[in-house]
Amino acid sequence: MTVIQYPEGSDLRSLLRFLPEDGLIWLGEHRMLLLHVGALAALRKELVTSVGKLQARRLLTRMGFVSGMRDAELAKKTRPHSTLRDAFVVGPQLHMLEGSAGVIPLKIELEADTFHGEFAWVHSWEAEAHLQVFGASEEPACWMMIGYASGYTSAFMNRFILFRETACAAMGHEHCHIVGKPAEKWEDAPELIHFFEEDPIVGRLLELREEIEAMRNTLAEPRRVPDLIGTSAAFLRAYDLVARAASTQVTVLLLGETGVGKERFARTLHELSPRKNGPFVAVNCAAIPEELLESELFGVERGAFTGAHAPRAGKFERADGGTLFLDEVGELSLSAQAKLLRVLQEGEIERLGGEQVRKINVRLVAATNVDLQQAVESGRFRRDLFYRLNVYPIHIPPLRERISDIPLLVEAMIERFQSLHGKKIAGISDKAMLALKAYRWPGNVRELENMIERGVILAPNHGIIEIEHLFVGKGTEGPPAHVLGVSGGLEENTGETHAALADTLIERGIPLASFERLVLQRAVERAKGNLSAAARLLGLTRPQLSYRLKKESTAADDV
Repeated sequence: MTVIQYPEGSDLRSLLRFLPEDGLIWLGEHRMLLLHVGALAALRKELVTSVGKLQARRLLTRMGFVSGMRDAELAKKTRPHSTLRDAFVVGPQLHMLEGSAGVIPLKIELEADTFHGEFAWVHSWEAEAHLQVFGASEEPACWMMIGYASGYTSAFMNRFILFRETACAAMGHEHCHIVGKPAEKWEDAPELIHFFEEDPIVGRLLELREEIEAMRNTLAEPRRVPDLIGTSAAFLRAYDLVARAASTQVTVLLLGETGVGKERFARTLHELSPRKNGPFVAVNCAAIPEELLESELFGVERGAFTGAHAPRAGKFERADGGTLFLDEVGELSLSAQAKLLRVLQEGEIERLGGEQVRKINVRLVAATNVDLQQAVESGRFRRDLFYRLNVYPIHIPPLRERISDIPLLVEAMIERFQSLHGKKIAGISDKAMLALKAYRWPGNVRELENMIERGVILAPNHGIIEIEHLFVGKGTEGPPAHVLGVSGGLEENTGETHAALADTLIERGIPLASFERLVLQRAVERAKGNLSAAARLLGLTRPQLSYRLKKESTAADDV
């Protein structure tokens, strides 16, 4: 059997990080699991029993296909400067690292537009699982692993490469043997391809289930506005209050931190109300200079002030028959507050510099991120206006209180921004998603939106958004992790520490001989003169330590 040698695999072992205190295992930016083969064998049996062998094979093959595609993304990043073959064999090496089987490359022919590969699998977990549950098989049984090989190679080569098992340990062969080549080069490709496609029956069942869930949601709650996304308890409480107020004419006060999406909630209130066919006008009171604010809100007559050459309607008139949203209402001047109070009491306005009273029919929604009660006490906000606005307050929760909504928000934002920027994004890495959930979000949904847009721009086309694309210039490293050592055991990840130490020695110009002498002496001091103990501290034998100490002593005498 001709065997192709792998490149040294320490670069791949370093990708595998264990954080037992946090319950996390990482392979690059993908979260991994350690599962009992017996549990997977039980799942395999359950699938075959419940949906039949063909459906079970399709499901497991597709599961492996997705796993292989994920590893292909990692492979392209891990050895970017290697030969095409060395970069490709990252997949087989990762398959071994993940415990699927010992993968022996027998033949690899790959160019930019073609592929032919043959591999042997030793100790295939899937063959062993099948034997454990069903006994000897009459046909190859490594369905998930075939899916992995096909998914990995297809994603790596950017064309559909189909693998099939020509020998299988579950059939009594010594080991499993697989062959892969472009799908069109297999004569029986149509019989094999359907295992990699979505099953129409299962797919239709899922569609029916989704339709039933949609009908239940329609009966259970009001129509959900597409721009408002969330299922967390805090979000649903705020949404329920908005929905209850929508059919009334009550003035609504939206409270919450900057960036929580108060304007979107105001638009939702408008869309759910009988005024939805009328205008929705939004005004940021903090963005308009104080001397222009009254004219912007209430309008201006010609000659009211220098530069007023023509009469102009204000925001209240433009919102007639609809909804006016006043954001940052706490920034209004006391003069503007008095006029706003009259609008709320009388339903009429006067343009700046005019005498005509104009009746308006406007639903007012106000918003602020300041404590209006405190502003009242300090004299910065009118008490009577506060009572008028505070009839129906709704607190919009900050993003840190609705962490479970982040995946839904991210999915919607990626879809929107990839269309806006003309890119195709495959998704977001597990590690990046975990970092998003752990972040405190001082800027709330607006900050998340900006971060996801940046991620879409920085991520490679058809790739995934990784943590480095999101948290630019921010520390995202978690606690120290354990890595897989050469012996197979877990070791503390000291690679970065060693690199930093080496950089320090080089930058300070410390001679290597001087540093070695210092380390040897320090080890002996810490061991209180016990050479055997000092040798153990340094990972040496006692004779090796004695030889090095003698050499250092001789060198010192010569000097």
